[in-house]
Amino acid sequence: MNKLKHYTILGTIFVLITGTLLHFVYERSGNNLIAGLFSPVNESIWEHMKLVFFPMLLFSFYMNRKLKNNYPCVTSALLFGILLGTLLIPVIFYTYSGILGRHLPVLDIGTFILSVLISFYAVCQLSFSCRLEDFQDSLEILVLFFAVCFLLFTYHPPAIGIFIDTSG
Repeated sequence: MNKLKHYTILGTIFVLITGTLLHFVYERSGNNLIAGLFSPVNESIWEHMKLVFFPMLLFSFYMNRKLKNNYPCVTSALLFGILLGTLLIPVIFYTYSGILGRHLPVLDIGTFILSVLISFYAVCQLSFSCRLEDFQDSLEILVLFFAVCFLLFTYHPPAIGIFIDTSG
C-alpha cells in the first residue's frame, strides 16, 4: 500500500472516531465555552459541520507534513477535502430530510460517515491529479474563513435555518 492510501485510510478512521467523540464533548465538559468552539453546542446543522471540519483540519496538518515531499499537491487536496466534507453535511441532510419531510438519527449518522468517506476519497484522487494546485491560496482563505465563522457563530449564530437547533 502506498503512503497516500495509508494516510487516507488512517485519516478517515481518525476523523470518524474524533468527530463522533466531539459530538459529546461540549455536554460532557459541563458546557465549557472553549470546548464549544470546536464541538457542537446544539443540534443545529451548522454545529454538526464541526464534526468533519475540525478533526479533518487537525489530521490534515499531520498528513500534509508526512506526504508533502512525495505528493506536492496534497496540500490543495486536503484543503478541498476539508471544505467538501464540511459542506456535504448540510447538502446531504437537507436533501434527504426534504425528501422524507423529517430527519432521522440513523441517516444523520450516515450523512456524517458518507461526508468523511467522500472527502478523503477526493483528497486521494486530487493529490495525484494536481487539478487544484492553482487554487491553493483561495482554498486556504476559504478554510480560514470557515474556521473563523465556526468560532464566531458558535455563540452568536445568525437567525437563519442552518443555525436552528433541530432537536426540538
